[in-house]
Amino acid sequence: MQEIGSGDTEALARLYRDTSPMLYGVALRMLGNPADAEEVVLDVYQQVWRSAASYDAGRSRVLWWLSMLARSRALDRVRMNRRRLQMETAVEELPEFPSPDRSPDAIVMDEDRKRIQMALAALPAEQRKPLELAFFSDLTHVEIAAKLGTPLGTIKTRIRTALRTLKETLGDGPEAAAGHAI
Repeated sequence: MQEIGSGDTEALARLYRDTSPMLYGVALRMLGNPADAEEVVLDVYQQVWRSAASYDAGRSRVLWWLSMLARSRALDRVRMNRRRLQMETAVEELPEFPSPDRSPDAIVMDEDRKRIQMALAALPAEQRKPLELAFFSDLTHVEIAAKLGTPLGTIKTRIRTALRTLKETLGDGPEAAAGHAI
């Protein structure tokens, strides 16, 4: 223990090799869960590393001290697990979603899509048509002007006016917050 207390990691490794199987058995019998037992054993050796310098051989033998630490840590784990179980509440019934195949995000996107479609439908045809060609047909302003037989300046004005109207109609809804500026 003096070697460990002075920072000798090899001494800790030897102690671990010699005593960890017994401590693991103590923890496993108390907890019944191998993962919890392993964590208890690791906690014990962390405690040994931190407090080896203050270990008093006159008070107990090393193996007894390690066993007491393992038992104490295992009891702490049992209490912690019991408290966790008491605090957890069982979910009796899950909320129903409109469709088990659709995520909440998909539902929100559908609602946003409906709002946008309604706002588009409310636009005058001379604004809606150039806007649809620009965004859904991926045409340039020049191509839209040629396709509709309308002057380029008029197409630009109609698209700009349509976008401004949509922004006012839709406000700062989820699509704006998500970075989908209109």
